Amino acid sequence: METISANKFRNNLESVVEQVASRHEPIKVTQRAGAAFVVISADDWEQGQETLHVLQSKHLMQQIADSLETHTRGKNYQPTVEQLVLKNDKVT
Repeated sequence: METISANKFRNNLESVVEQVASRHEPIKVTQRAGAAFVVISADDWEQGQETLHVLQSKHLMQQIADSLETHTRGKNYQPTVEQLVLKNDKVT
């Protein structure tokens, strides 16, 4: 991650923001007192939040593990009767 000073960030705010948004690479901004913060694009932040949500959900992580196991064994996914009923109920 690139690091720049708070002064450089302030003096080049528009170009730094454009760089972060276009490259999808966060930039660490440091202050003389030692404090620091990170500038990240809104899209990248939202993706990170979505990833955290998935990682914190036991149910979603189990679905991923089951899918990986099915793929590793070379078997096609076959939904259960309950999953089919649930899916059809949501469609109507």
